[in-house]
Amino acid sequence: MSSNKNARYNRFSSGTTSITTSENTNGTRMETTFGPAYSAVTTITKADGTNTFKQHRRTPSSSSTLTYSPRDEDDGMPPISTPRRSDSAISVRSLHSESNMSLRSTFSLHEEEEEPEPLVFAEQPSVKLCCQLCCSVFKDPVITTCGNKISCSISALADSLSLLLPHLAEKCPVDNAKLTVVVNNIAVAEQIGELFIHCKYGCRPAASSKPAAFEVDPRGCPFTIKLSARKDHESSCDYRPVRCPNNPSCPPLLKMNLEAHLKECEHIKCPHSKYGCTFIGNQDTYETHLETCKFEGLKEFLQQTDDRFHEMQVAMAQKDQEIAFLRSMLGKLSEKIDQLEKNLELKFDVLDENQSKLSEDLMEFRRDASMLNDELSHINARLNMGILGSYDPQQIFKCKGTFVGHQGPVWCLCVYSIGDLLFSGSSDKTIKVWDTCTTYKCQKTLEGHDGIVLALCIQGNKLYSGSADCTIIVWDIQNLQKVNTIRAHDNPVCTLVSSHNMLFSGSLKAIKVWDIVGTELKLKKELTGLNHWVRALVASQNYLYSGSYQTIKIWDIRNLECVHVLQTSGGSVYSIAVTNHHIVCGTYENLIHVWDIETKEQVRTLTGHVGTVYALAVISTPDQTKVFSASYDRSLRVWSMDNMICTQTLLRHQGSVTALAVSRGRLFSGAVDSTVKVGFL
Repeated sequence: MSSNKNARYNRFSSGTTSITTSENTNGTRMETTFGPAYSAVTTITKADGTNTFKQHRRTPSSSSTLTYSPRDEDDGMPPISTPRRSDSAISVRSLHSESNMSLRSTFSLHEEEEEPEPLVFAEQPSVKLCCQLCCSVFKDPVITTCGNKISCSISALADSLSLLLPHLAEKCPVDNAKLTVVVNNIAVAEQIGELFIHCKYGCRPAASSKPAAFEVDPRGCPFTIKLSARKDHESSCDYRPVRCPNNPSCPPLLKMNLEAHLKECEHIKCPHSKYGCTFIGNQDTYETHLETCKFEGLKEFLQQTDDRFHEMQVAMAQKDQEIAFLRSMLGKLSEKIDQLEKNLELKFDVLDENQSKLSEDLMEFRRDASMLNDELSHINARLNMGILGSYDPQQIFKCKGTFVGHQGPVWCLCVYSIGDLLFSGSSDKTIKVWDTCTTYKCQKTLEGHDGIVLALCIQGNKLYSGSADCTIIVWDIQNLQKVNTIRAHDNPVCTLVSSHNMLFSGSLKAIKVWDIVGTELKLKKELTGLNHWVRALVASQNYLYSGSYQTIKIWDIRNLECVHVLQTSGGSVYSIAVTNHHIVCGTYENLIHVWDIETKEQVRTLTGHVGTVYALAVISTPDQTKVFSASYDRSLRVWSMDNMICTQTLLRHQGSVTALAVSRGRLFSGAVDSTVKVGFL
């Protein structure tokens, strides 16, 4: 800062200075006092003793004389002196009663001439704060470099990014290097913000022909303010032009005169005009009107209605935001779906390629298997010629045929050995009767259930079927006709077994015992204490074996009492089979548990399946015992109970294998693929 400016600062900061301008014959006196930080207060004392204060923030003037003159129209004072102003001085003028012509001119200036915004400094800024490209005070100062260095600390500042961009191809005015923006100069911006300017409502276009030039308007706002605080002051300035809120046709006003105008305005509307009231008048008639306005008595109701309407608008705005958000999310989701479709197409292409390769490998494997079978046959033939006789290391089951006809998954199978008939129950709510001896065709389809057929059982010449419709139907096997229907349970009947002229039916947490009397079923007892669905029921000799959740309960059929409970650790029990020496169960967790039938001790856990073991069946001969297991993994496994190993795996179904039945060395399997396969040794 220059030495002259320091002198000016020191002069005003040392204390307050009081300047009395004049005193007229009426006894009115005006005194202006300057304090620290250039705070000016003008005190006007009238003859009656009343005081009027005017406070301004301003910069010190280079001139040592400051002259102020109030308007004689306002205060009744004769002119004291002609206003004088140095380069940075301000004449304090009152605009309480300007003429309409000058007021309209001021209003037009500040309301319509928005661009460019007036900028008149109280003191001429230092040349170091001016851009060397446009010669104006910096707006958005930035530092430029020339090559790899800063050309100047301050002198190489550009006016603003917006002004700098057209000059990027130009050279620096200091060292003629190409201009390149580095960073905004915050320090210089803050220094410029501390400069004092005149309020824009105290400026008018200059008389010179220079465009965008302004000068101090003696009739406007007398305040000087910091450039950085400009918006705060001008938003509340008393000299700011405003419109009458009652009627746009009212003459333009200054903010300081608005309150007085509203008291005299002839265009005051009723506060209920938005509801339909047409009253327009002055303040006196306004108060009289409110006493008779028909809307005044309803104002609370109208206010509540407005509040509700506002709440609805807020809610609608929120909903609009939610809709916009959902639309954006939908757009993103669509993009993701498109991407997934592309990825899926690529994966399908890879899958097709892998499938072709697997088909080729399978054909090669079949050729190798055929060669091995031929070699095995040759070895067997050579062994049969020896003294040991024929030797078959392993009996092999082979699929010999398929029963097709159901329109849904097959859930249960039952064999009537006397007539070589096979019964199959399905999701299509029917029972099909298959000839397994001569024609190998469906003899008849039994219809009568309203739900999935889940269980089948034969006692004598009667067939009993349990269904998801909670009923048991009795069928005469001789003529394949329905003879009775019993409402058995409150939940689907999922298992059936018969023994000792009794029928046992399993459902949710219950087993019912029925006495078989001809075609009738008489409820004898209900076995309780079960904690889940009874998915497996097997009767062997004098015992009934039931599987529910992770327990197998053994019941004495003679007194219908539970005599033993076996616990599993491999999930819920889905299937049970009983051999001469073992109790076998299949579980949800892909395991097969084996217990000793005498000691009830678990002796082995068989693994190999990779899905729930839905069904078990047993074929026993004097020489060996085989257990067959059917699984969700679409496979059938053959287990030798002599050494507890899997001797064969059959993959013949296209879906989960859900049911098994054996008869005369034949194995029948039903599956979700709606077919029944027939296997022979």
